[in-house]
Amino acid sequence: MHFRKIDESPKTFILVFETGDELAEGLLQFAKEQKLSAASFKAVGALSSVRLGWLSWESKRYEPSVTLDEQVELLSLIGDVALKDGEPVVHAHAVVGKKDGTAHGGHLLKARIRPTCEVVLIESPARLQKFVDAESGVALIAA
Repeated sequence: MHFRKIDESPKTFILVFETGDELAEGLLQFAKEQKLSAASFKAVGALSSVRLGWLSWESKRYEPSVTLDEQVELLSLIGDVALKDGEPVVHAHAVVGKKDGTAHGGHLLKARIRPTCEVVLIESPARLQKFVDAESGVALIAA
């Protein structure tokens, strides 16, 4: 993955992932390296494999729901970066399309890029903090 700052106010980056890159890990690594405390992003691209999840109310975890080990289009990726226990965390949802036109969506767990993924990330000047919600068990942004 390589990136470039394309605007200063608000600070905006373009991240370009390449074949073989892992998207979820790459986004988290970028957030840590840039010391992001608040940001939002969107992306499109294509993937050779993807694992999506859904929030299980019973286990209070994101559990795998869709695993596709085939070429798919990344139709939409949206998400945010916030701090949890002082460290950046990434929360992303994806919709992918298969060659037959069907789509699958959910919480991004893993995705392998092929051939590219283009992410536009905008840093917010405000710090966002996540705290574990007692009812859901999920880290939510405190508004």
